Amino acid sequence: MAMTKKVIQLILASNSPRRKQLLKQTRLKFKSVHTRFDEQYSAHLKDLEIVEHIVHQKANSLINLSSDQNLILVADTIVWDGHNCLGKPKNEKQACRMLEQLSDRTHHVITGVGFLLNKKIDFLHQSTEVKFKKLEKDEILYYVQNHCPFDKAGSYGIQEWIGLIGIDWIKGSYTNVVGLPLSQVHEKLKEYALKYNFD
Repeated sequence: MAMTKKVIQLILASNSPRRKQLLKQTRLKFKSVHTRFDEQYSAHLKDLEIVEHIVHQKANSLINLSSDQNLILVADTIVWDGHNCLGKPKNEKQACRMLEQLSDRTHHVITGVGFLLNKKIDFLHQSTEVKFKKLEKDEILYYVQNHCPFDKAGSYGIQEWIGLIGIDWIKGSYTNVVGLPLSQVHEKLKEYALKYNFD
């Protein structure tokens, strides 16, 4: 007799509307919860080490919600430019400065994703190379003043106006730059689906 698979619920622990929209594309049922987390990290960490640290810290902050019935998904995205991590800008001036720094350069967008089930964390990551054209100052100012760069790493959304007119090319996952490497996430969720039924 075949064993009945345990039913689990998928929970997206993120404040990002973009991650929520991307996860909907998997057609899996899930619920989303808002989180409060201070994304601090040690200065000696770099690129992948930063996202891995933050993802594990986010997952650990939700450990009390973890059970064998909840699969909690957490994620973090950074822009890594040379030797600098560009997070979310705090004001218009900082946003403009970040975009000026990215102008006519190649950078990497790195996303880490954690899957927390029964207090155990499974981690994956993806990196995408992005090349901006030379951005004019009026283009940068227009974007910063008319869009919302303040909740985005590196001060830009690839799916927004600045991405449409300013990015020459990308190498790697597009959805990773939006905020969630959906192909990898979907494959990982398929692995869970072999053992569990999603509610």
